[in-house]
Amino acid sequence: MKDDESSVVVTILDKEYRFACDPQERDSLIASAHFLDGKMREIRKGGKLLGSDGLAVMAALNIAHELLGYRAQKDQLNDVLSGRIRGIQEKIESALNDGRQMEL
Repeated sequence: MKDDESSVVVTILDKEYRFACDPQERDSLIASAHFLDGKMREIRKGGKLLGSDGLAVMAALNIAHELLGYRAQKDQLNDVLSGRIRGIQEKIESALNDGRQMEL
């Protein structure tokens, strides 16, 4: 391991995993592992008979689906905000032009 890395142990479905991790990313890794553990337990609790690998893949698919949905929402919001900003800019330019014309 590099000097700037440390070992982090996380537990997912009662199994421990050790990862090399930069100290500043430690809390994020632990939170991500906790989130994944919760998703996998939720799927397992749903009564689907899947092994650990199947649970991991299903959880990964669910998380990827959520992420893509959030990205689509973000893109839509960016489009709406960009349109509103353009509208405000046009109003400001129009007001500035009207003010210049009055000065003449």
